[in-house]
Amino acid sequence: MMDLAVRDLGRQPRKFALTCLGVGMLIMVVMSMGAIYRGNVDDATSVILNTGADVWVVQRYTNGPFAESSRVPEDLKHTLRGLSGVVDAGALSFQNIQVDWKGRPLRLFAIGYDKDLGLGGPPNIVSGRPILNRHYEMVAGVKSGLKLGDALKLGLDDYKVVGLVRDVVSTSGDQVIYLNLPDAQKIQFKKDNDAIRNDRVRLKETLAAAGTNPDDRLVEGLSGETHIVNAVVLKVRKGYPADDVVREVNRWKHYRAMPAAGQLDIMTMGVIRKATMQLGLFRAILLAVSMAVIALIIYTQTMDKIRDIATLKLIGAPDRTIVRLIMEQSLLMGFTAYWIGLAVFMATYRYFPKRMIVYAIDLKMLFVAVMFICVLASLAGIRAALKVEPSRALGG
Repeated sequence: MMDLAVRDLGRQPRKFALTCLGVGMLIMVVMSMGAIYRGNVDDATSVILNTGADVWVVQRYTNGPFAESSRVPEDLKHTLRGLSGVVDAGALSFQNIQVDWKGRPLRLFAIGYDKDLGLGGPPNIVSGRPILNRHYEMVAGVKSGLKLGDALKLGLDDYKVVGLVRDVVSTSGDQVIYLNLPDAQKIQFKKDNDAIRNDRVRLKETLAAAGTNPDDRLVEGLSGETHIVNAVVLKVRKGYPADDVVREVNRWKHYRAMPAAGQLDIMTMGVIRKATMQLGLFRAILLAVSMAVIALIIYTQTMDKIRDIATLKLIGAPDRTIVRLIMEQSLLMGFTAYWIGLAVFMATYRYFPKRMIVYAIDLKMLFVAVMFICVLASLAGIRAALKVEPSRALGG
């Protein structure tokens, strides 16, 4: 019977090929949406996962640096390092940066970490080395366009690329750069010289109006503070409950602590929730459109061979023969279109601007869905074919 279905399609090979190509492109878009969805979630959580922290400590009454503004003093890490069960504590800063690089805007996500501790630093350097000097070195993402030895001006200074990392990006897909914490703090919090002078004059006038006469050294110290970070991350001893550390910080330290899983939930259920829901909805719509297109094609093809179907009935062919003919043609079309779409997708997905992640289970589930859609789509054609009277073969 499959031979009969193939022979029938072979009567119009060009039409069959173009139909499969069109449906295959539609399936390729469905695959792309799935890969974008996976990549979007992975991008959003990559920084959190690669930090390697068990507990995040952020400004009280905030959800952390990825959801909203959070500022805590850098020296908080020394206090938290002394808590029971805490192996290490590191201060981190995060900021979005846009600079001009070779005549085009370059978006970056800068992470400042303490190079001597390493907690929150670059996880997998694929080329070059980590940051060794205290100032003016950075590690960049391989897809940022920066190469080893490049010098990039950030703030008031130039920073040299000494290492490259892979697969760590911000929630919006911007490539990450790692800086030693003092450099990152200087870029984020240090103002230019004119602004510093203005702030000092304003602060001195404010203190003078309050009845004090501060000297210049005091004013300089108060106005030049940059020892601020966005979060302090803790590494908990293996086997020690991280929730105990969280409760201790929340109870006594007047900051908000949460386990790494809590920070992930804030990211996936809050920051990127609408984006992922939209991608999922769009993917479902594309599957529904694919089903409608395949159903229309199968129905049209069935109507084109009504006389042939009537002839089969006239010579005594059972209904199951006609059902199998239409069903097998629909499955053959879906099978061919799926592999066309997969071939195009695998050849092009690496060139998309945002990272796309492909899982074998997603492709297998989509294949099953396409075959199921083909079965459903063929029902309209089957229903029309079974209503055909044998007399149509004689022109009746």
